[in-house]
This record gives sequence, C-alpha cells and structure tokens, in this order.
Amino acid sequence: MNIDPSKQTKLYGHEDHINSLLKLYKKDYLPNKILFSGEKGVGKSTLAYHLINLILSNDEVGVYDLKNFQINSENKSFRLIQNKSNPNFILVDVNQEKKNIDIGQIRNLILTLNKSSFNTKPRFVLIDNIELLNTNSINALLKILEEPNDNINFILINNNKKILPTLKSRCLNFKISLTFEQSISITNKLLNENLNNFLNKEFITYYSTPGQLLNIINFANINNIDLKNLNLKDLISKIILDRKYKKDLSIKYLIYLLIELYFRNNISIKNIDLINMYNYFLKKINTTKIFNLDEEALFMEFEDKIFNE
Repeated sequence: MNIDPSKQTKLYGHEDHINSLLKLYKKDYLPNKILFSGEKGVGKSTLAYHLINLILSNDEVGVYDLKNFQINSENKSFRLIQNKSNPNFILVDVNQEKKNIDIGQIRNLILTLNKSSFNTKPRFVLIDNIELLNTNSINALLKILEEPNDNINFILINNNKKILPTLKSRCLNFKISLTFEQSISITNKLLNENLNNFLNKEFITYYSTPGQLLNIINFANINNIDLKNLNLKDLISKIILDRKYKKDLSIKYLIYLLIELYFRNNISIKNIDLINMYNYFLKKINTTKIFNLDEEALFMEFEDKIFNE
C-alpha cells in the first residue's frame, strides 16, 4: 500500500479548499507564500500536490480533472514530479537519516531558485514538516520568504506544531481539518475496503486522521502483524523492543502517535497517576524532539514505567 502524498491522484475531503484556492489563482490573488496547518495525516501534503498539478497541468495534455478532483497519472507534470525531475517543483523535507531539515538543504534550495527557469510556468517549493526546521534553516528560509524571486510560490506544511511567529507571519495560513466521519470515510476509500477489517477499535479514536490510520496499517502489513488480534499495548511494546525506529523515521513518528493514543484511551479523571505520567511523557517527548535527544532512552523509560509498573 503506497501512502506517499505525491502519488495520491484522487483528492478526498478537501474539495472546497482546492476550489477556493483555484478562485484565488484565477483572479491572480493566490498568495505566493501559503501555510497549510493541521493534524499530521489529514491530507495537507496531498492537497498541496493537487493544487500544484492543477496549475502546472493547465496547458498540458491530461489537465487536472476538477469535476472528479483527480490528477491524470499520464500528465507530464505529474510524471516529472514522480521522477523527481520537474523543473517547476522543489520538495524540501527532512532526510531519512536526519532529525531536522538542516541549513544545507535550504542553501541548496536558494542556489536552485537563483538559477534561471526552463519555462515561464510558476515554480513551486513545497516544504513539508516545517516544525523540523532547525534555527539556522529557519533564518535562511526567512530571507528568501521575505523577497522571493518572481514566479516562485512557497507552500509550507505544519503539523499543528508551534512554529516561530516570524515564519508564520510571512504566509497566509489555511487551517486544514476533517471531521471524524470524514476521516473514516476517506480511509475506507483509500483502502477500498472497510477499516474495521484491518484494525480493532482500540486503534481508532475521534482524533484519528487518514494518514495516521494508514501508517499503522502499512506498518502492520510490512511486518506481518495482525492488528485485528493485537492490542495497542502489545504493538507499542513490539515496536520499542524491536528498535526498528532507529532506521525508519516514519516508525518513530508512529511510536509517538501510538503512545499518545494509549494515554487517550486509558486516561481518566480518577486516574491521577496516569494523568501525571501523561504530562511527564508529553514534556519529555517535546524535549527529545527539540534538543535531538536519544529516543531509545525515552521509549525504554515509557515501556518500563507504563507497561511494567
């Protein structure tokens, strides 16, 4: 199952957003610095790819299908993005082996943007997971956001994390969200099957997003785990003890998600100890992310204090 946003040719749940953005574009009012904010997995990156294809494919064979909110997979711009060779599109995201988007990536971006364009089409820079920009990266990025070159458009993706006001103030912020019913419906459509056939109900909460649910299912499929007959606690323990997160950043994100889910499922007003533990680990997770501390120590402490109490 491919859950890469760049490969999702069908858009679900954000039809109103893309229609609104298209209206702005047609009137030449579309901001050249856009921020999509919302929970991770809600479809922000997918929306960005659809907006970019809608604009870039305008004069190509196989234009964006606005009636069905769908990208033509044979479209030139789409295929070039898949091949990482589209001269009008640049993706900046955290590298697999890194914890942050580093200054070198932003410097390479600046060098690329200073080169002449191959055509007169708009150029798009998509920066995903901007909460992972380090201080030096943010400072460098602020300079090019302040006065971008002509015909260059920035789309920044923020997963509802705190970001510098100076970065946020330079962009027009669009808040992207889904209802719980929309999240379940979209997940079922992407799976082409009922979600309940893959997961027991312990993994599904009011806060679940399609991306989060698909990540859990994808991990289970790759590792031959039956989530219909495995509870949340056992899955967290398995991931921590197998230490697969050391080589796969997406698994590290998955552990954080599952830990949050575990607390939400088990916390109650009467259980003061668990509330205190939740607050303790929430602060520790934030500290670990901010200062790039050792995740293994954090995960093992969680296993010991919560599951082996």
